Amino acid sequence: MASNASAAGGVDVTRATYAIRADHFVLPGRVCDGGYLTVYEGRFGLWTPDIPKGMDLVDESGCWIAPGFVDTHIHGFFGHAATDLDPDGLGEAGLELARRGTTSWLPTTFTDDVERIGRACASIAEAAQGQTGAAARIQGIYLEGPFFTQKHVGAQNPAYLIDPSLEVFDRWQELAGGIIRKSALAPERDGSKEYVAGLVERGVVSCIGHSDATYEEASAAVDAGASCFVHTFNGMRGLHHREPGVVGCAMVSNDTYAELICDGKHVSAPAMKALVRAKGWEHVVPITDCLACGGLEDGSYTSGGMDVVLKDGLCYLSDMSSIAGSVLTLAQGVKNLYDWQIASAEQAIRMATEVAARSAGIADRCGAIVCGRPADYVVLNEGLGLEATYLGGRLVE
Repeated sequence: MASNASAAGGVDVTRATYAIRADHFVLPGRVCDGGYLTVYEGRFGLWTPDIPKGMDLVDESGCWIAPGFVDTHIHGFFGHAATDLDPDGLGEAGLELARRGTTSWLPTTFTDDVERIGRACASIAEAAQGQTGAAARIQGIYLEGPFFTQKHVGAQNPAYLIDPSLEVFDRWQELAGGIIRKSALAPERDGSKEYVAGLVERGVVSCIGHSDATYEEASAAVDAGASCFVHTFNGMRGLHHREPGVVGCAMVSNDTYAELICDGKHVSAPAMKALVRAKGWEHVVPITDCLACGGLEDGSYTSGGMDVVLKDGLCYLSDMSSIAGSVLTLAQGVKNLYDWQIASAEQAIRMATEVAARSAGIADRCGAIVCGRPADYVVLNEGLGLEATYLGGRLVE
């Protein structure tokens, strides 16, 4: 709809200065129904109820205008992984993500050899420094591992599991040029509380996951400063009425965020609804946990150094013993939340934008339509289906 409307209206979006007309605008403080949002030289202006004078018009009547989606846990896309040591490949993955509604992302590593993780961090940082054009913006790095437990290792490589180490983290952060934003661990490992506290001092988010921790062990990590749970329900000790486990801690801990893979395959819709009701939508973060084979056809691939099989929209280890990850897009995850009546349209959009950005400590740069910021936004139809993506005010084609 957006590209047709723009073409029909004769708007030169290469200038990225225009006004948008739509039925709904998801702004930081409210949803404004009707009116106009201005874009000046690729940056957001202000919403106004009256048509701005002297500006070209992009007519998106019947649609929602929302911030571009923010994926804070994603390993790769369209044949390119965060660990491939290929900055150009990450640029190509970013372009394909933008075409599907994701405008900001945190390339996510796997459990691996310490030195290889360091090289991956350096490569992602190089990609972030050199990114241009219509590719989704790399807003930092997420380290998923290697500080996990064997029992819930999942699709992580068990050969490289180690205890948390601030010395190792500092080495990675130096190679990353300071852009690591999140680091995950199993809180039952030795040194976990000290590691979490050290990351708080460094301004980095600690996440709990791939863990068999008791409720008390998980709560102790939260007390030390951990503020996020890795793909809640998956790869962690589940909820039991006499031992609430990691899931129970995720549900009741104050001021923490719970990641959630919203494909309906990793977690059933009723369990998703239970988490959102317990935690509140303001603290649940839709993620994809997408692997490099996202956007590709069914077949055999390699992910994090391990062989995987993509079949019927889900990735498995090659021996089919475990789910390995998803091929979900965040736009589809948002639509699922809405279609399955887990969240309202506004809530689902905010969960994948402003809530996601807050959870990763990047809300100062993405996740909201704020005057002066790059005009990264999506156009959604009334059913929240993706119609178009704009980066810096320009249509991604």
